[in-house]
Amino acid sequence: MDRRRVWWGAAVGGAVLAVLAVVLWPTAQEPERLPVRAREYTDTRICLLVDREGVTGAAAAPVWAGMQAASARTHAQISSLKVTGDGSQGRAEIVANTLVQQKCSTVLGAGDVESAALRTIAPANPAVRFAIVGQGGSSGNLVVLDSATDVQEQVDELLAG
Repeated sequence: MDRRRVWWGAAVGGAVLAVLAVVLWPTAQEPERLPVRAREYTDTRICLLVDREGVTGAAAAPVWAGMQAASARTHAQISSLKVTGDGSQGRAEIVANTLVQQKCSTVLGAGDVESAALRTIAPANPAVRFAIVGQGGSSGNLVVLDSATDVQEQVDELLAG
């Protein structure tokens, strides 16, 4: 009978130790806390209207680079949207209006069709700032960036200011 008590005592003691180990182990070793690296963005949304080539296309690449530089400093959210379908100005206007509906505070255009579309919709959307790369004068809420100078720098300055 003494042996049974010893075995039962050992079994119960082992079970208690196992439960304590499971319960206390996670609190005994606090995990190392890593610094937070996520960028917190502001409510400012800057959007780029691009052709089928996207942000890597010849017209869009310097604009996108300027947007990224400005976002790194200002923490504005940036995005792009491609003009799909037939690639006409009418289709570009539809896509540009989508960016306005998505609450973009500034909409930039890269490419001839995209720039023409923004020129057309800018007067109807005075609360939104528009910027295009090309020729012609700025008016109202539309800024024209000079394609003969550093477009990336112009975009960065426009958005950071």
